[in-house]
Amino acid sequence: MKVIAFNGSPRKKGNTAMLINSVFDELQKEGIETEFLQLGGKDIKGCLGCMKCFELQNNTCVTRKDDIFNEYFQKMIEADGIIIGSPTYFSNVSSEVKALIDRAGLVSIANGYLIKHKVGAAVVAVRRAGATDVFDAINKFFLINQVIVPGSIYWNMGFGFNEEEVRDDEEGMNTMKILGENMAWLLKKIMNNK
Repeated sequence: MKVIAFNGSPRKKGNTAMLINSVFDELQKEGIETEFLQLGGKDIKGCLGCMKCFELQNNTCVTRKDDIFNEYFQKMIEADGIIIGSPTYFSNVSSEVKALIDRAGLVSIANGYLIKHKVGAAVVAVRRAGATDVFDAINKFFLINQVIVPGSIYWNMGFGFNEEEVRDDEEGMNTMKILGENMAWLLKKIMNNK
């Protein structure tokens, strides 16, 4: 079993990364392989809405081949679980996360729901407010793609502004711990019933 995570923050070791790694800690304790992918700050363009993915149905975005999307989307297809982490930017996901979910959503649906029945989790870093909108945007991407979303003891968010400040948010860090436990449990149940 393998879970991949996309860090939508340009800060490679910031609050979003710290929250993702907290979930990873629990997954790794259960013997689940993890892979951390840096998305924030990378070249990924937004969706053109050309619908070529529906016409060609070749599991890729053909109109924007000059960025990292197809490489990262292939990793989504191969993984059993997907974590998408984003900082809160004006009550929304980072631009890189938006590009990823828009394009992955269309390519997945166009090709018969390629990420259907995987386990997905949103992880959100926030300074003060707007995190539920980020949480909602990522979860809507998962749900329309028939991805199974585990819960935790609160919405999957942690509070902090300065790098690694989220570590002081005990409730947020515990939410990530429980999310990791629940994600591992769900992955094992699914894999044992295949």
